[in-house]
Amino acid sequence: MQPTPTNHPPEGSSEFRPRLNRRRWIQAVAMTSGTAAALQSVHAQGSAESTPTDFRIQNGRIRQSIMGWTFDPMPVPELARLCKSIGLVAMEGIDKRHYPMVRELGLEISIAGSHGFAKGPFNRANHPAVIQALRDGIDTAAQFGCKRVITFTGMREPGISDEQGARNCVDCWKEVVGYAEEKKVTLCLEHLNSRDNSHPMKGHPGYFGDDVHLCVDLIRKVGSAHFKLLFDIYHVQIMHGDVIRRLRELKDYIGHYHTAGVPGRGELDDSQEVNYPAVMKAILETGYSGFVAQEFIPAWKDRAHALRHAARICDV
Repeated sequence: MQPTPTNHPPEGSSEFRPRLNRRRWIQAVAMTSGTAAALQSVHAQGSAESTPTDFRIQNGRIRQSIMGWTFDPMPVPELARLCKSIGLVAMEGIDKRHYPMVRELGLEISIAGSHGFAKGPFNRANHPAVIQALRDGIDTAAQFGCKRVITFTGMREPGISDEQGARNCVDCWKEVVGYAEEKKVTLCLEHLNSRDNSHPMKGHPGYFGDDVHLCVDLIRKVGSAHFKLLFDIYHVQIMHGDVIRRLRELKDYIGHYHTAGVPGRGELDDSQEVNYPAVMKAILETGYSGFVAQEFIPAWKDRAHALRHAARICDV
């Protein structure tokens, strides 16, 4: 039998290709543009060569700071001058003896220190030392025009249940938060990851406040506008992921931010998984106007350039 003739044009001819109407054409262009924009955002993080050696912050919508301990052994005065030259506006994580010098340079102190992350209020026996350290931190912050003081839950300890440890934390913070309110200073509870055991400052196995939502629950129970969350993007990504959705959900509780590349706590480059330009834009969309502190541990040979690069990535 002969095949039944059809009126279809031969395959490959211009008539065979389906015609795009105006709506389909616009949709196709939009999809292509969106994909290109997403790829551009990811690739914008780039490598060392993608950042000019004389880069200086241009937009300044993100108020960038530096957590000074990560740049050891660079002397703090040298780091402060570097921050000033790049356009960062604050420093933290440095000894308070450097605060006068930092302020004289025109930089702010973005968050002041207090007690350490290991011995915290989880154990009631630590309360006197923790409360005194927080009060001292509040006094120092007020003296130098700083609005935030860091705090931690401390490590879990044998013989203390999570429920009792949570009550201990809240009881301790309630004893000192009134003093923070009086001095117009906000205590910021840092959430830390407990997964990474490769380095003592890349992860903290045993830390009680390793669930960001647990931290927010503790903050709610303290019940003060002067007790908020330090949302460390590095730690949240490791423990939970879904960073942008979480910071949007928790925006009313967030008082401070930290950054670092994941995994490894290195530079904010294209070797790590967090799309920092998108995260910074999301932070701005929440109405946040506080500081974002760089807390990556430089691995590049040129540590100063590593900071310039991070500053560029976050200058959205």
